Amino acid sequence: MRESKATRKTNETDIEVKISLDGSGNTDINTGIAFFDHMLNSFSKHGSFDLVVKARGDLGVDDHHTIEDVGITLGDAIRKALGDKKGIERFGEARIPMDESLASAVIDISGRSFLVFNGVFNNQKIGNFNPQNTRHFFESLTSNAGINAHLNVEGDNDHHKTEALFKAFGIALKRAVRLGGLGVPSTKGVL
Repeated sequence: MRESKATRKTNETDIEVKISLDGSGNTDINTGIAFFDHMLNSFSKHGSFDLVVKARGDLGVDDHHTIEDVGITLGDAIRKALGDKKGIERFGEARIPMDESLASAVIDISGRSFLVFNGVFNNQKIGNFNPQNTRHFFESLTSNAGINAHLNVEGDNDHHKTEALFKAFGIALKRAVRLGGLGVPSTKGVL
């Protein structure tokens, strides 16, 4: 099983993440931000990852530090679970509609992180989640996992746009980590 655990403890947050890339979508998630928990559950369910996230953060300030540090820790856990990356498909993509919204995620587990993000959020809050932190979450995750990602979302409803994006990323990652070969999928011989 390709699984790992990562932790991060700062003066602002205390995060623990466990992931199994070969799971079935089972989750145990508590970040103190209900909508963020819902997004992480959607990512896990549609990616078929078993995921545990326990986070305590300075939510009295706002949700930024918790969302950022969960992204950092989840990215670290994904990178560790991938190990030497032998046999992975490496590339993955998904386009997911949710009512009027449409999200796409195209990723390359190249070891070189880069994020292109196209999407605008109009509201300051969805429950106690600031959708402005969506981009920052994916920046934190991809930079720590070593993933190149192009994420695009359009629509009117911030809830729909955010959820479609988390689902699209989960499905694209599921496709990219799928085992389908024997060696490292790179002409360089390493990722």
